Amino acid sequence: MTGTTENEKQIEVDFKDKMTYGEYLSLDRILSSQNRLSDHHDEMLFIVIHQVSELWMKLTLHELHAAIEAIKANEMDVSFKKLARVSQIQVQIIQAWDVLSTLTPSEYSEFRDSLGSASGFQSYQYRMIEFALGYKTPHVLKIYEKDPALLAKLEEAYQTTSLYDTAISQLHKAGFNISDEILNRDQTKPYVADQTVLEAWKVVYRDTETYWELYQLAEKLVDIEDRLQQWRFRHMKTVERIIGFKMGTGGSSGVNYLKKVLDQTFFPELWQLRTEL
Repeated sequence: MTGTTENEKQIEVDFKDKMTYGEYLSLDRILSSQNRLSDHHDEMLFIVIHQVSELWMKLTLHELHAAIEAIKANEMDVSFKKLARVSQIQVQIIQAWDVLSTLTPSEYSEFRDSLGSASGFQSYQYRMIEFALGYKTPHVLKIYEKDPALLAKLEEAYQTTSLYDTAISQLHKAGFNISDEILNRDQTKPYVADQTVLEAWKVVYRDTETYWELYQLAEKLVDIEDRLQQWRFRHMKTVERIIGFKMGTGGSSGVNYLKKVLDQTFFPELWQLRTEL
């Protein structure tokens, strides 16, 4: 059957004076940003996967920052929606490794040298996600000294109260005895597990009806860390599958470094309480 149906006659076709879908999304800029440095076919895969992941990270940061502000304003239901969205975004980023793992060692070796010292280790958005979750290490800032504007942006994120510190503040507001060392701690230091925080979360988990919102907040945090660790694991195995135990392009030890990263934790008390309940 050919021709246009009655309903389809309403479809817009004249865009001389109207904004198109492509213009709204700036597709001309997005789709012209896959600039291969080699002639190898599979470099396109490598670029697209990493660009898409960076877009998902941008949205992750957008949602994390909104969730932190919602928690500070005691708008817990709003924060839950944002944090749940982050968890779903993480699913997409995790699955991206399945696509990249179709790249074989022989294929990657054909264009790997074109990357020079560029490496995912240098992803500033990933560092900002770590900062937002509470994992802060000063040495990584040196990577970004080349771009003063970007460095300033990262330093601001580095000094900003994290999601976990914001959650701990909610415990304090709910009447739990949180140590002054935690409540007034230096936000630029990595978070270290604290017994008063652990005891507070244990009460929350033992009396979920009374502390339902705090309980829901804690579980949203566990969801995020769980999926971040899944992402890290898939990253490590994909790298091992493609380059084995070679050094990373950015100078890291590659797989060995990624294995050590798996031991990092963001919300230690929320994991520890599972053993103690």
